[in-house]
Amino acid sequence: MEASMSKPSFPGGVWSATPTPLTADRRLDPDSVPRLVAQHLKLGVAGVMLGGTCGEGPWLRAEDRAALTKATVATAQGRLRVALQVTDNSAGRVLANIEQAAGWGAEIAVVDAPWFFLNGTPERKLAHYREIARQSALPVGFYDRGKHSPNALPESHLAELLAEPNIVMVKDSSQTDPRRDIYAAAMKARPDLVVLDGDEFNCVSYIRAGYSGLLLGGGIFNGAIANQLIAAVRAGNLAEAERLQARMNDLMLRVYGGPKIECWLTGLKELLVQLGIFSTNVNTLDYPLTDSCRAQIRAAVDGSDGLGYRADLRGETP
Repeated sequence: MEASMSKPSFPGGVWSATPTPLTADRRLDPDSVPRLVAQHLKLGVAGVMLGGTCGEGPWLRAEDRAALTKATVATAQGRLRVALQVTDNSAGRVLANIEQAAGWGAEIAVVDAPWFFLNGTPERKLAHYREIARQSALPVGFYDRGKHSPNALPESHLAELLAEPNIVMVKDSSQTDPRRDIYAAAMKARPDLVVLDGDEFNCVSYIRAGYSGLLLGGGIFNGAIANQLIAAVRAGNLAEAERLQARMNDLMLRVYGGPKIECWLTGLKELLVQLGIFSTNVNTLDYPLTDSCRAQIRAAVDGSDGLGYRADLRGETP
């Protein structure tokens, strides 16, 4: 049966595709969840997406995804909106995941392209998402990785999907102008549709195009800068917006291990350890942590770099 619930409205602004705190044995660290929520609130983040790529959702145990969602919802108490990625290989499996997510308290079910998808014609891909949108127990977010996914929905069928009323949010990580233009047009046709840019190294052009905000893997540490960037674009101060983008990029490269992003998830979690938010930098993907990356993180956290990142990381910037 087609979903018929009265849809709540969701904010734009900065959302975080948050990392997941793990213990040394790669299980959920529940003690870190309240600190994770508090950090996002300090930075002015509007909502979190749990279980995305940065959140290691495809690799977490099912019971840890459940515990993470329940703990985040219970701690946030409505102060953060909570989305959960529920991607799977068939509409039936996704819908079952959504039923679980609803029971855990998630507000939005985020769906990426299936990891395996045979007979992947454009029509069948569109039918996959339509079935989910029309039968979902929750409002649906569409996660678009475009060229980064072998099973992406073609541009020729995007507008049809975006007309589905239960698609309430998009994370656009496609990094392509034609798809950006399609989303911008969809927002004009559907003012209730929230479209968020997922390319955190290139935010300004998307906010200028009318996007509702940003959904960032680094939102747990760069959310304050990102909020200032959005405000600068909307005030017409593009020079300031570009300055803030350059500042955010520099901080991310320090945390992620330089232009090759060689320390990515371990560097991100190490930052959160040094900030007192996570207990370990353990992750299921085993990124390295170089001495240089660790040192640059330490300098940002304690302020010895002289660049003012210490205040940014704590949401103390004006």
